Amino acid sequence: MQVIQGSAVATMILNVVALWKQEPRHPRRFEAAPAVEPSFKESWARFCKGDRAPRRLLAIGLGTMAFGMADILLEPYGGQVLRLTVGTTTKLTAALALGSLIGFALASRVLTRGVDPLRLAGVGALFGVPAFVAVILAAPMDSTALFVFGTLLMGFGTGLFGHGTLTATMTLAPKEQVGLALGAWGAIQASAAGLAIAVSGVIRDVVTAVTSGSALPWGLSGPGGGYTVVYAIEILLLFATIVVIAPLMRRGTSPAAHVVVPGPVTNAIEQR
Repeated sequence: MQVIQGSAVATMILNVVALWKQEPRHPRRFEAAPAVEPSFKESWARFCKGDRAPRRLLAIGLGTMAFGMADILLEPYGGQVLRLTVGTTTKLTAALALGSLIGFALASRVLTRGVDPLRLAGVGALFGVPAFVAVILAAPMDSTALFVFGTLLMGFGTGLFGHGTLTATMTLAPKEQVGLALGAWGAIQASAAGLAIAVSGVIRDVVTAVTSGSALPWGLSGPGGGYTVVYAIEILLLFATIVVIAPLMRRGTSPAAHVVVPGPVTNAIEQR
């Protein structure tokens, strides 16, 4: 037993001697070189060089404005022009939300099958055109059903467009820039939506003031004139969105789209 204890003590002493002052003599032997973090300007420049990112951001901004200008006008339009009750106009928000949920659900399903997300976003913008046409025609036809249908279709197009652009933003961004890409998508969407709401209200008020008391065709006179002009501008913005996004679409399926299974953000990051 004493032999074993003496051997253990000797081993400990030898280890202490072998390791004595190793750290002070070589303090940087195992230190990794500090990583150089790029500045925001450098990161943004790199992001903009990747896979036509500025064109994608432009399409996101135009599409968001196209769908967003109607956000604060649907309920006043139903009450002032179609003479709907407060309860009925409130249900329009539910119809818009339902359409968006259907669009998101369908987008999640088809994107898992490899459909190009930008092509899906273009389809969403295309659905918005008949939606706004239906909303415009609802006034001269005095049709509440047509108005509700247009609102539901508008929400459906918004869901497809939003899901498609978000998925494309994540899957096409470099691995180390997914966070920056998501931030850019959110900033463009928020800015475009805020601008759309502000501009739509101003246009509605100005057109209504200018055309009041005049006899103009196509529903431009009376209380519906300002709304009609705003909806027509939204249709033009949707066509502009389709023109901008068309060259970005891929033919056939997109392998990157397989990362989207209903939770796009989490699954895309996990796949990376």
